[in-house]
Amino acid sequence: MRLIRLSKRACLCILCFTFLAGSAVPVSDNIVIADFSSGVDAKGIPQGWKLKEKSGEAVFKLVKNSDLNALWMRSDDTSFSIQKEADVDLKQYPVLTWKWKVIELPKGGDFRKSKTDDQAAQLFLAFSKTRAIVYIWDTSAPQGTIGNAASPPLMKIRAVVVRSGSADIGRWISESRNVYEDYKKIFNEEPPPVKGVRIQINSQHTGTSAESCFADVVFKRQ
Repeated sequence: MRLIRLSKRACLCILCFTFLAGSAVPVSDNIVIADFSSGVDAKGIPQGWKLKEKSGEAVFKLVKNSDLNALWMRSDDTSFSIQKEADVDLKQYPVLTWKWKVIELPKGGDFRKSKTDDQAAQLFLAFSKTRAIVYIWDTSAPQGTIGNAASPPLMKIRAVVVRSGSADIGRWISESRNVYEDYKKIFNEEPPPVKGVRIQINSQHTGTSAESCFADVVFKRQ
């Protein structure tokens, strides 16, 4: 068998090529936060998520709805959410898309008053210990309204009404928000990374009921 001797320079070139080839990993166009295709854990919670019950007992499950893997939630005078950690650079992935369907709105719900601050569907983004934006489907507040949401001391949470009222109730709606631009508009500063995502429902303030579904929560490039 004939052995081929390579010069040190040739070996170095091969090593460099191998390193560069291994480094050329394509960057994903999407960061999938939730597609609800991985099933649930032993407690029935979607894999990778944590349950937070604020008031009453949580009622939820993963369902197949209109060919979508979805999270279904029901609130009867209760408040709960599922949440997960994230690390999303909005300069790279500024656009958030998701699908949601509201089946029942909490009667009299209106985030602008603490005693009526109930929504059937809320998508909450935490940026730090002091900043957050929550995209909501409100019963009463007009679409496009931006205002203060209930928050702990020293924390600033701003609610953005993406949908309002019953005009689109009972059907899947696809949404798209440029979170990078929303954050700059709301807080007048460059946004830090998104560090957490929460999907929430509540009806305890109005003492009523609410029901909704979520699917395909994804951060995307421009």
